[in-house]
Amino acid sequence: MDGEEPAWWYNLPMREIVVVIPTYNERENLERIVKAVLAQPLDLSVLVVDDNSPDGTGEIADRLAAEDERVAVLHREGKGGLGTAYRAGFRYALERGAQYLFEIDADFSHNPDDIPRLYEAARGADAAVGSRYVKGGGCENWSLFRWMISRGGNLYTKLVARTKTVDTTSGFRCYTRRVLETIPLDRVTSQGYAFQIEMTFVAEALGFRIVEVPIVFTDRRGGESKMDFDIFWEGLKVVWGLRRKYADLLKG
Repeated sequence: MDGEEPAWWYNLPMREIVVVIPTYNERENLERIVKAVLAQPLDLSVLVVDDNSPDGTGEIADRLAAEDERVAVLHREGKGGLGTAYRAGFRYALERGAQYLFEIDADFSHNPDDIPRLYEAARGADAAVGSRYVKGGGCENWSLFRWMISRGGNLYTKLVARTKTVDTTSGFRCYTRRVLETIPLDRVTSQGYAFQIEMTFVAEALGFRIVEVPIVFTDRRGGESKMDFDIFWEGLKVVWGLRRKYADLLKG
């Protein structure tokens, strides 16, 4: 989009329900996941936040936006990480009237058919988290090692940060507008799954009610995982410093 006027669909108002999908090299999945989200029995918009994917994901997103007014695209200059992508997406959608904002992966690890259940749960609370570790939830096609890393990370978070939410690393969730307008997003600087942990911690510290909705998480259908050691290590460090970083909120 450099040097060009933004296409007319870029500044359309958004519906009250907005599903934010961050992407980096997701050309194998993007069209299918967008269509699956739009097929849900809700009046919603999809916001694709693309980090200048070299595989052409951004161009696919533009085509989908041109074909359907319910789709919008936010292009970023480069790979800035999951946390900055969601913060940018949240601000973009809030400016355009969103009241309920979803996070969902582009790779079908999260089932779009669960969106209505999370929406209903969020309507009765402040936020809803798709949880793998409450009754009725689970994981499919995971190795024992990967399950242990994920489960151990959540237990570590609960022990060190003293969170109430069981699945703090879940990337499938729905926030109400009031939560995202209250959370100081500029202070939430984590990337990777640590962003989910930090957002959960801050929401709890501010007194918001988070409901966990059981989901079954499945391994991605296409493309490559973005998980690496740096993301894992960031999670360990972030959790350890949360209570100190947000001491002012805890006192309040």
